[in-house]
Amino acid sequence: MTSFRVKGGLRLKGSIVPQGAKNEALQIISAVLLTKGTVHIHKIPAIRDVMKLIELLADLGVSIEKTGEESYKFTASNVNLAFLDSEDFKEKAAALRGSIMILGPLLSRFGKGKVPKPGGDKIGRRRLDTHFVGFQKLGAQFNYDVKTGFYTVDGTKLKGTYLHLDEASVTGTANIIMASVLAEGETTIYNAACEPYIQQLCNMLVRMGANIEGIGSNLLKITGVEELGGTEHTMLPDMIEIGSFIGMAAMTGSEITIKDARIDMLGIIPETFKRLGIKMEFRGDDIFIPAQEHYAIDTFIDGSILTVADAIWPGFTPDLLSVVLVTATQAKGTVLVHQKMFESRLFFVDKLIDMGAQIILCDPHRATVIGLDRAFQLRGINMTSPDIRAGVSLLIAAMSAEGTSVIHNVEQIDRGYQFIDKRLNALGADIERFG
Repeated sequence: MTSFRVKGGLRLKGSIVPQGAKNEALQIISAVLLTKGTVHIHKIPAIRDVMKLIELLADLGVSIEKTGEESYKFTASNVNLAFLDSEDFKEKAAALRGSIMILGPLLSRFGKGKVPKPGGDKIGRRRLDTHFVGFQKLGAQFNYDVKTGFYTVDGTKLKGTYLHLDEASVTGTANIIMASVLAEGETTIYNAACEPYIQQLCNMLVRMGANIEGIGSNLLKITGVEELGGTEHTMLPDMIEIGSFIGMAAMTGSEITIKDARIDMLGIIPETFKRLGIKMEFRGDDIFIPAQEHYAIDTFIDGSILTVADAIWPGFTPDLLSVVLVTATQAKGTVLVHQKMFESRLFFVDKLIDMGAQIILCDPHRATVIGLDRAFQLRGINMTSPDIRAGVSLLIAAMSAEGTSVIHNVEQIDRGYQFIDKRLNALGADIERFG
């Protein structure tokens, strides 16, 4: 188990460039299976989940060439479907939640696909029904073998249909889109997720020759084509990392510039952090956060306590609620954090309480944070990271705390943030990796 030793109380200064978007990378990289042509992808983050997916594609016979520090060429002209039946595939795919994303492309191009029950964060129930119901409505046969733990999907001739998704799942929408682009006829997807990641996937597929209407909305119309060709694609900067840096700057009283942030694709993320009292300036496509001694949480117009809740896009992303919660601990005022989508994502607050934060965990979905307004500094403790987003939130807390903290199981943080210790140390942090 790898750990971080974090010296708190240091102010950071400088510029940082966000990595490519993790959640976009998993579906964009999976989409290379849809074509024999070469797909050249830029801004690929060097994080564990993404690297494991690239390794999985290589095992499937995809030709992969690294063309730059963050760029790869993928050519899936000789896919080895027999690898899907191997123990090696079962072991590797089960360790990676993103492995579910290869099913749509495999089904679309080859008429079959299989994947073991994937892993990932233990943050609550994360259904896969949307994926498989979508495949079934396109004409595929779905089977789950309880003994082997394998999901198998067969569909030699998919046909377009009308789909009203039961939930606007980002990964479910992406998988169904990829299954539909080569299906016969027209597919309509209503209640589709419309996150920037989905828009990026659709725009890339259109450049490859797909016929998709309604990009950016929750109503997509896809007319199947015979085949897709190669293309070039650059991924968005990771909006979750950008939000994490905004919260980190506020908590540590630091002056930071986030470079090349694609502000036009951040939705209400900047505005939500502004409601916590965090000042920021947009300088072209950069976000400048000045050092602030104090920041005060806004209230609603009638004076009631501010509530920050997650919602499907264009609402506030659930992946940043942990960062909002930890940032609020040193603000002036009170905020109710309402995590609607995952019932276990707030359970890390016990560690913040041990550090001196004033938080009331109302239930598995809601926590009330009473900001300390820096009257009392958090204190360093030993703790363990339970998942990616809680892990980076605990890292932010440790960086702002008095004394030294030790965070164990930082492999969880590494799953979502590339070289985070080295990049923050370059700004003046003191984070030592050991173990």
